[in-house]
Amino acid sequence: MATLRNIKRRISSVRSTQQITRAMKMVAAAKLRKVQNKLTSSRPYIDALREMMGNVVARSKKDLHPMLEERPARHICFVLVTADRGLCGGFNNNLIKRAVRELEGTKARKVDLFAIGRKGYEYFKRRDYAIPHHRIDFFNHLEFSHADEISHTLIDLYLKRTYDRIYVIYSEFISAIQQEVVVRPLLPIQPQAAQNQSRVTFFKFEPSPRRILKDLCPKSVQMQMWQILLESNTSELGARMAAMEAATDNAEEMIKELTLFYNKTRQAAITKEINEIVGGAEALRG
Repeated sequence: MATLRNIKRRISSVRSTQQITRAMKMVAAAKLRKVQNKLTSSRPYIDALREMMGNVVARSKKDLHPMLEERPARHICFVLVTADRGLCGGFNNNLIKRAVRELEGTKARKVDLFAIGRKGYEYFKRRDYAIPHHRIDFFNHLEFSHADEISHTLIDLYLKRTYDRIYVIYSEFISAIQQEVVVRPLLPIQPQAAQNQSRVTFFKFEPSPRRILKDLCPKSVQMQMWQILLESNTSELGARMAAMEAATDNAEEMIKELTLFYNKTRQAAITKEINEIVGGAEALRG
């Protein structure tokens, strides 16, 4: 049977853990508000850019820019965006499982992985996957420059025909307790048509479609990557906040159960001592 001292030590340990998980939840919540504000403010611009891109490309020839060119998918790259740290529930595991399915299910001759985030990079590195490119340890200080550098690297690889297709696997933020794993084609650019067909605008290009696409295509990929990093970071913080809240609640339940067990054990020990005293007194009388 556990001694009273061991039970008290266990209660103290769980209470200390609860303080840590509560603090981590509050930190994640504070960071979540900041990143969510960035994500919310960027979405209208990126959605408008995507719609404008769809309108321009729909009225242009795809051979006007190499980033619109579709070619046989012989060499594919999957860009996996995970977190740099754990303690965020099933956030990283869900992304990694989806990446494994995509990597093993593709019919391309050669498949590479571009790992963004330490967790995904370390998982696939231990399993000898081809990871020619990776970026880690920047989500704590995420800036637009990170999206700019990554997007330029991917564009350069595509234009050099290193890859025929580039897909991104990331977590899309829906709410603090709900995230959805998404696989999105990044290159070649596949513009979306306008959601409201009655609002489709007919453009007169000036100076020319080729010149416009030269500036618009890299900008589109750059902004998509920025949104993807924001979505992933916001999802990570939401998942961590939910996980730490659940851990804090579980710790509270453990403290209640251990306290009850401590009281029962203490009561049993007191009863045993009383019985021994009474038994000894009866023996002396006899």
